[in-house]
Amino acid sequence: MELSRRHLVLAGATLLGGCVSPASAAPGARPEVELTSGRVRGQWAGAVREFLGIPYGADTALRRFLPPLPVTRWTGVREATAYGAACPQGGDARGEARSEDCLVLNVWAREHVANAKRPVLVYIHGGGYTSGSGASPLTHGANLAARGDVVVVTLNHRLNVLGHLSLGGIAGADYAASGNAGLLDLVLALEWVRDNAAAFGGDAGNVTLFGQSGGGAKIACLMAMPAAKGLFHRVWTMSGQQVTVQGPRGAGARAKAVMEHLGMGVDALRTMPVAQLLGALQARDPTIAGARVYWGPVLDAALPVHPFWPEAPALSAHIPMVMGNTREETGSLIARGDPSIFELTWDTLPARLERDMVSDVDVHAAIAMYRRLYPELPPAQVFIRATSAGRSWRAQVIEAEARARQGAPTWVYQLDYPSRGSGGRYGAYHMLDIPLVFANTAAEGADTGDDEAARAMAAAMSDALLRFARKGDPNGGALPAWPQHDLAQRDTMMFDVTTRVESDPRGEERRFFGRAPYIQPGTY
Repeated sequence: MELSRRHLVLAGATLLGGCVSPASAAPGARPEVELTSGRVRGQWAGAVREFLGIPYGADTALRRFLPPLPVTRWTGVREATAYGAACPQGGDARGEARSEDCLVLNVWAREHVANAKRPVLVYIHGGGYTSGSGASPLTHGANLAARGDVVVVTLNHRLNVLGHLSLGGIAGADYAASGNAGLLDLVLALEWVRDNAAAFGGDAGNVTLFGQSGGGAKIACLMAMPAAKGLFHRVWTMSGQQVTVQGPRGAGARAKAVMEHLGMGVDALRTMPVAQLLGALQARDPTIAGARVYWGPVLDAALPVHPFWPEAPALSAHIPMVMGNTREETGSLIARGDPSIFELTWDTLPARLERDMVSDVDVHAAIAMYRRLYPELPPAQVFIRATSAGRSWRAQVIEAEARARQGAPTWVYQLDYPSRGSGGRYGAYHMLDIPLVFANTAAEGADTGDDEAARAMAAAMSDALLRFARKGDPNGGALPAWPQHDLAQRDTMMFDVTTRVESDPRGEERRFFGRAPYIQPGTY
């Protein structure tokens, strides 16, 4: 069964765009709620209560590299009308505050209704384990909260050297968890959600994690962490997989490389100004030739197994999961940052693929396959398709197969709906599904368009997410029947102008790249 553009448009006719409907007037007095840590006063975004910058943990500068502590209770009423600080990181802050006092979150929910028992959706941002925050216009939660009458949470946590510098083998038992400090922040945030969901009308027994790119990878790790058991009940990951993590050899070598680069020992790292500490982001990785240090999770007592190797984590086998990727992932990961990709010829394509495809397969054979399957594609598009299939998508296939072998409830999607900028040459690229699931097609930075087709696509995806959050199954509404993923059919929902289910889409690509073992970059 297919879902046509007409059906999508009808389904999305009432979809809120990038801002909250002006017809939903704010009820009046500014909203307040009582939390376990004290009282907060937020503001109205249409008919949705908005609370920004609520601290869930104490200032991490006081416990650099150590597990987080809950925030100390405050007196009086705390203002919650501005985003809190993001974790210090490289790149342009673009007006966003950054601080080690970054354990903050944001909440959107409709006005108070007694015993509402709303599903809670907690979004974990992307940026790998290195950058990002929960304050993007694309992830503003008011539209999703209003559309589904749910509680939406976004958050910040420790990243890069602050969240994943593994010092246990150097500094001793007190720092045994430093390689996963950022993940332990997420556990603390989920404990906060458990303890405070009811204050916003949320059901602490119905928490859905959703995240894109690095956010999805972090969710994969949480699925294997004993400390996170029982804190969430469904997961929806978008272009974010974590098959393996660093072992003690790789993590220890990276810690030594950082200290050599900075010329500092552990004692100095604990107290030096954070701006100086961020010099670690320029350190060269001891394992990945020509790359800067990989920041990511580590095998330790907090994360005792690889998330999806050799199998899916038994700890979360009962948890319903949706996972998806975009067809042209690297349209943004590589091509948008390097316009020379569109100057590739059939003669120059092989050398460039050797550098960027990651999977260790014969590039000439890969090119021949794509030219046979898709004879209309020029060299640049073959590059984008091959690097997409050999990198992120390969990891999703592995995760989906592991869940299928486990018999765990799993649904798989692929986003084919094309981006609008630059004549659409980047296709359905990495991150394009964020404004669609958040129903934020009019938000700054959305490349989905904001016409009827875009709003209809957002309706299809956001409503599937909302149904999944409510009942643990994305089926319903105007969508075609979406079967659970298994190894026989490999049914996949193809979100596009005409949304449909396909069995084993890109099967020949899957089999081709499956000839080589997959090693997640940075985890060796």
